[in-house]
Amino acid sequence: MPPTTTGPTTASAHPLASHPLDSLPWEELVTSALLGTDRRPPTAPGGPVPADGPAALLDAAALHTVRRRAGLLPAVPGARPAPAPHDPRPHLPEAARHRLAQLLADRAAPTASGRRGAAPDLTELIPQWLATANRRGFRAPADLVPPLLDAARARTDLRPQALTFAGPLGLWLAALNPDWKFALRGGAGGSPVPDTSDPAAVNRLWEEGLFAERVALLDSVRTRDPAAALALLTTTWSTERAEDRLMFLDSLRNGLAEGDEEFLEQALADRSRNVRATAAELLSALPSSAFAGRMAARATSCVNPDRTGAGASIAVEAPHECDAGMRRDGVVADPPTGRGERSWWLGQLVEATPLGVWQERFGGRPAAEIVALPVADDWAGELHAAWCRAAVRQRHPEWARALLGAASAPPAGTPGPTSIAERSKLLAVLSEAERADWVASFIAAHGLSEAFQLLGVCTVPWSGPLGRAVVDALDIARDGGSYPWSFSGVMGLAERCLDPAEADRLEVLTATPDEQEGASPGAGGYWSEAFQRLVSTLRLRAAMEAELT
Repeated sequence: MPPTTTGPTTASAHPLASHPLDSLPWEELVTSALLGTDRRPPTAPGGPVPADGPAALLDAAALHTVRRRAGLLPAVPGARPAPAPHDPRPHLPEAARHRLAQLLADRAAPTASGRRGAAPDLTELIPQWLATANRRGFRAPADLVPPLLDAARARTDLRPQALTFAGPLGLWLAALNPDWKFALRGGAGGSPVPDTSDPAAVNRLWEEGLFAERVALLDSVRTRDPAAALALLTTTWSTERAEDRLMFLDSLRNGLAEGDEEFLEQALADRSRNVRATAAELLSALPSSAFAGRMAARATSCVNPDRTGAGASIAVEAPHECDAGMRRDGVVADPPTGRGERSWWLGQLVEATPLGVWQERFGGRPAAEIVALPVADDWAGELHAAWCRAAVRQRHPEWARALLGAASAPPAGTPGPTSIAERSKLLAVLSEAERADWVASFIAAHGLSEAFQLLGVCTVPWSGPLGRAVVDALDIARDGGSYPWSFSGVMGLAERCLDPAEADRLEVLTATPDEQEGASPGAGGYWSEAFQRLVSTLRLRAAMEAELT
């Protein structure tokens, strides 16, 4: 049946039989439509210009459309994908399933005034919900895996927990949708791992698997049998890409032992600078390694007890050159801008030296006494900074504790770092309970102005003393008429990290305080909203926990 048109036409009564623009390519029609028929009239080669350009263009487009539809052949069906692997984990409780759908669908925008209001921010609760669901061993509902992958695509912080929760179905879907390809290259948490007791399956996945699957496999084998994981890695090490070698090498932190030394020594000569640096870092965590011995010999030739004075002190003579042996062991010769060469080399030597060496060198003194000794010639800052990096690298609680000093002391009066970032790294070496107690004491002594990074390394939910110290400091700031938005970061952390059982105790803080002289205008209302949101969020977190039980 021939097509009909609703407007004037330049074609004959049967436009398929003959048309003045019959030979004009589709691309020419599109160009004319975009530029306008006045500027680019549709004209067939050698043919006359149509009297009515727009109508002729529409007629030609209709003709092309019918012709293309009439000649369309049915597509050849592709092979159906293999079914998704079975996920043996239990289904979510129905209430928890509805909660997850609500969290993934929430895209609440801020109010016109920019104030968050008293309602909880649901999107900020997704990481905690996922962590709890993974801890309880649930699997994701199939219909919520696509929105979960979309959320993980937009937020990299969600990816490890989201891919673990999505499990094998998430990886199966990611292989079919390019938008989710991130799941195939970096999130080992959701990768299915074969039975590591089956050598054939392990070797097949190691040689043929996706990168995320290989990382998960290596981690799994390393946990079960460190030596077998190292042997597996050596089979393909020379053919791996530099960035992949770095990731695989990092997996050796789990179960690091003397048996890894030979392999790591070989990695010191790797083509990649980052691989060499990681190998040196791992070797320095093996106090009995030849590498640690070489670095200790260099460092102790530079740092020694000063026996010239009346009291105990430390003498420092920094290296005068960075020789080939030092460079081979990972010492970077060229310092950053603004750093002196000798201090740069000294810091790297001390950082890589086992901390037990210094206690032997200084007559068996404990770490706290060593870091309190005076250091000659203004080398104290450089030496203490290197010891801080060594304590973090070697996960040495005694030295971390000594370098942190008392939480109540002013930073300038402590032997270790004065920066909050360095203190945060040292805190991460301590046990969870000690970490929380130290930060609680710091907040009680110094308030919240510098506590944000310190709170970030504390375990969630915060312990009772730490939570009370944070709330008390917020209450003091409110009573003092401070700007509430200055504490928005800490308040946001409190919403995610305070124990939900604290909600009832905080109810009294939701009332709007009286305006004080000199206080920020409207601050009372902001504080009231902030505490209302905090209480509401804590109660919502308690409900989420109950739904996942």
